[in-house]
Amino acid sequence: MASGTFVTSENSRQHESRITVFVLITCFVAAMGGLLFGYDLGITGGVTSMEPFLIKFFPSVYKQMKDDSNHESQYCKFDNELLTLFTSSLYLAALVASLFASTTTRMMGRKTSMFAGGLFFLVGALLNGFAINIEMLIIGRLLLGFGVGYCNQSLPVYLSEMAPTSIRGALNIGFQMMITIGILVANLINYGTAKLEHGWRISLGVGAVPAIILCVGSLFLGDTPNSLIERGKKETAKKMLQKIRGMDNVDEEFQDLIDAVEAARDVEHPWKNITKPKYRPQLIFCSLIPFFQQFTGINVIMFYAPVLFKTLGFGNDTSLMSSVITGGVNVVATFVSIFSVDKFGRRILFLEGGIQMLICQLAVGIMIALKFGVSGEGYFTNGEAGLLLFFICAYVAAYAWSWGPLGWLVPSEICSLEVRSAGQSTNVAVNMLFTFVIAQVFLTMLCHLKFGLFFFFAGFVLIMTIFVALFLPETKNVQIEEMNKVWKSHWFWRKFIQESIVIIEHPHITTI
Repeated sequence: MASGTFVTSENSRQHESRITVFVLITCFVAAMGGLLFGYDLGITGGVTSMEPFLIKFFPSVYKQMKDDSNHESQYCKFDNELLTLFTSSLYLAALVASLFASTTTRMMGRKTSMFAGGLFFLVGALLNGFAINIEMLIIGRLLLGFGVGYCNQSLPVYLSEMAPTSIRGALNIGFQMMITIGILVANLINYGTAKLEHGWRISLGVGAVPAIILCVGSLFLGDTPNSLIERGKKETAKKMLQKIRGMDNVDEEFQDLIDAVEAARDVEHPWKNITKPKYRPQLIFCSLIPFFQQFTGINVIMFYAPVLFKTLGFGNDTSLMSSVITGGVNVVATFVSIFSVDKFGRRILFLEGGIQMLICQLAVGIMIALKFGVSGEGYFTNGEAGLLLFFICAYVAAYAWSWGPLGWLVPSEICSLEVRSAGQSTNVAVNMLFTFVIAQVFLTMLCHLKFGLFFFFAGFVLIMTIFVALFLPETKNVQIEEMNKVWKSHWFWRKFIQESIVIIEHPHITTI
């Protein structure tokens, strides 16, 4: 029904630009902020499966894990509210921080939010590494959450605004690439420290390293031309635009940016404005894409992978190594997205990835059902464990070239300047809210839904794939300040844009 209605580069005015070394280095340094989020995603599951860590902070979980006399189901061995609070508290803090980060990013610039995010994460990592009680551990997690909230709000917007249109997708996905590298590094560190008495301190404390890199790097980065114009620094903005485009003649693009900023200044309340009908597509996608991203079930694999593999009968070393393997697949598969997103577009990656994830989740659910049933008693042979790991890796690969990077790219590029900060904050807030929900309830869901948990997420993958097929227009090669043309040409969303045009032309018509 929606075929033949998507805007491509022919419909959008293209500004001439060169791909410069400066913009590549700038985007690389900025994308390093993804290491923070990725490192935490990867490190948490490994630490919560380390026995010295459980003995010190969660002795009841350790006792439950070791006590075979109560005949506890394999599905329920790690079900503990305090343990899940340790994991999920970060994402609740990130949700709150993202709302404040919107104002910081708009009024003080993107790089200020990046620096603040790195600083919060640095302090949080040090508190976790030196923690002596559960209170210190949770406070550290909350500060880590503030860091993640600020970085995830500002970095995708920074990358989208700095990058030339022709490679905007690839450079923005650099953020997701750093997330995957952070996950892999965390898994490797967990594997190396698992047998050390205080290995968990090393694992948690090393998070300070990417935070220091981001703090120092952000001091040397320039802010985006969009942000500089927004704050009245037009001369500086023009020089920055010339630098990142690699040419002196940027007058046309510069004027487009000024026009966008002036239009944005007419908006006194961006949070209220984004709820207006003409921004309905942006609001829906900035809300549903992060919601769907979390309900792919990926964070079940990423931050609970060692616990999950251990639950399914893998030994401690084997479970950590399996996490390393899935982390490696995550990194490699993200390169597929980097090299294909600006060539083949966003939609095809979303659709192929969704179909592949659906097949893999159904296969994993069926395998666990056949071996463990509802009783939770059973085990995998080496061959069966290898097949299970294959399906999980194929699932991770599909996510890594679809919903992983595109979940950050698409919301950051679809909003016009007047609602961009509000749109990205909505994206991060919804993302963190449902990351918190999944983190908080996953172990309980595993205990009660058992193998049905994988069918639960498979159902959501089916829904989100159909949603993308019907309602997501193609945005490749569309100038970021001309994205409204995409919505005006879409079979469903154009009616919202047309309604707003009628209202502007006939101001006596009131809206509800």
